[in-house]
Amino acid sequence: LAMHEDIVDLQTRMAFQDGVIEQLNQVVTDQQQQIDRLERRMEKLLGQVEALQADQLIQQANEPPPPHY
Repeated sequence: LAMHEDIVDLQTRMAFQDGVIEQLNQVVTDQQQQIDRLERRMEKLLGQVEALQADQLIQQANEPPPPHY
């Protein structure tokens, strides 16, 4: 009888652990998707900053020097 109870206890624990592992897996999956989205947004923002910097350099190069030069 005690061995049967031990087996049932182990099966219960295993079922609980399976559930926890599945929940953790879902959390990891969700976080990876969020990281992927953030990385794409960051790359887009970096591209915009680089484009703005390039435009600013072009504008500065096209400006005539101040009169005191």
